[in-house]
Amino acid sequence: MTVWNLGSINADHVYRLPHLPRPGETLAAQDYAVGLGGKGANQSVALALAGAQVRHIGAIGVDGRWMAERLAEFGVECSAVAELAMASGHAIIEVDAAGENAILIYPGANRAIAAPRVVQALAAAQAGDWFITQNETSAQAEAAAAAHAQGLSVAYSAAPFEAAAVRAVLPHVTLLIVNEVEAAQLCAEMGVALKDLPVPHLVVTLGARGAVWHDLGAGLAHETPAFPVIPVDTTGAGDTFAGYLIAGLSQGLEPPAATRRAAAAAARKVTRAGAADAIPARDAVDAFLADQPSE
Repeated sequence: MTVWNLGSINADHVYRLPHLPRPGETLAAQDYAVGLGGKGANQSVALALAGAQVRHIGAIGVDGRWMAERLAEFGVECSAVAELAMASGHAIIEVDAAGENAILIYPGANRAIAAPRVVQALAAAQAGDWFITQNETSAQAEAAAAAHAQGLSVAYSAAPFEAAAVRAVLPHVTLLIVNEVEAAQLCAEMGVALKDLPVPHLVVTLGARGAVWHDLGAGLAHETPAFPVIPVDTTGAGDTFAGYLIAGLSQGLEPPAATRRAAAAAARKVTRAGAADAIPARDAVDAFLADQPSE
């Protein structure tokens, strides 16, 4: 089973600061690094490290060749990553002493992905595969519709939240992944309660409080608590969770087990600085889980 990911690929410029800047304030950074990031790339790396077979669909500029090469080093298949005559996406990430962050994104090539190219790439998918996407690229709705029509399960991280994008993708979604704020925004936009959202399955991440899997069709919910750790950098924690979650489901894990492993991966990730390069490998996550009390 393959996981197909239409996702952003960004160069992350990370600045470590004593605190996040206030309006009008100038701060000297304590450290600076450049690494692979973007919600899509992070999720593909998490999928690959969790043991899933993952194919990334996306776009970079000439300046981004190193990012496609880095994805391939993690085990991500990148033949459907196009090289366009424009700048690659990049992000300015500020991280404070407590591990919280503020992020500015320039979409670049991520927003110039042509829908026909994505649909063509998905033609090689098989019924039963997974398709995942987020809100940092173009062509999500067309890709989700094509994947759904081909019998793929469709997972959607509705972040950064864009009401129009969510409305376009939602009819094709099997599993919606949002945080608390995004869940509230979506319910307000659609004028419904959480239990009435028009998707079969929903996962709401709650940060340090864990996550809740909702089987909306059956009216059931399963809570997964977060694992207590001392955070260093929360960048990419949600993407790590999403990637490990979909990997687990594609490997046959039931939702509670897949969600618990995803929570463990996210907990391990926040103890390390960086985005894609800080996502833990499966053996480290399994070792971490083995040291935790059973549910």
